[in-house]
Amino acid sequence: MHRTVLLQFGATFLAAVGAAVFFGARGALSAMCGGLAYALPSGFFAWRLFMAYDRQERVKVTAFVAGELVKLVSVAGLLALTAAVYGDVHWGAFLAGLVLALKANLFAFLVKT
Repeated sequence: MHRTVLLQFGATFLAAVGAAVFFGARGALSAMCGGLAYALPSGFFAWRLFMAYDRQERVKVTAFVAGELVKLVSVAGLLALTAAVYGDVHWGAFLAGLVLALKANLFAFLVKT
């Protein structure tokens, strides 16, 4: 789980670097905001699951469902907050950062355990 979150942060960084090359500083900040809007709640969710791990190596279902709900609401809130606070968003870079952070989960299967 933690490797997946690290891949999300790495994909966000790569999106910001790519956006900086093509769109400048405005694009880099937008891509970083888009990626972090998903990666930060995912990181807190992974940390919460790690903390809810009990001695029999099981995670309680309620902790998982509640954590996933909080994560989804947090992602939506951070996306809306970014749009409201940062008025000069480059939407292409923003969406690229968000999509790369979302799709980093697929690359987690390629990483050796």
